[in-house]
Amino acid sequence: MSIVAIVLIALVALLHIYFMILEMFLWDKPAGMKAFGNTQQAATATKVLAANQGLYNGFLAAGLIVGLLMGAAGFHFKLFFLVCVIVAGVYGAATASKKILYVQALPAALALAALFLAK
Repeated sequence: MSIVAIVLIALVALLHIYFMILEMFLWDKPAGMKAFGNTQQAATATKVLAANQGLYNGFLAAGLIVGLLMGAAGFHFKLFFLVCVIVAGVYGAATASKKILYVQALPAALALAALFLAK
């Protein structure tokens, strides 16, 4: 696998670890509220939902990391989890914020393209 594919996949995994931390631990803190444009009241009311969402982002990151650790044998892991990230990003862009398309789906799409080009 090419260095570009490895770096892009690792970047997507790191982004999802960051999303997990924001959603699970910082949701109702200043950094989390600023990142998601929430008020304290809205953040408090949705904290449990955000933590659940953060857990899923952690699972996406874990899958990508396992795929990277498997090397060439992890191609299907990387493929599956990158597609999951893209689908989640497109859905988020359609239902929550267009920004999600660029922050989540685009990096995963670039990583997916690099993965196929490296094969």
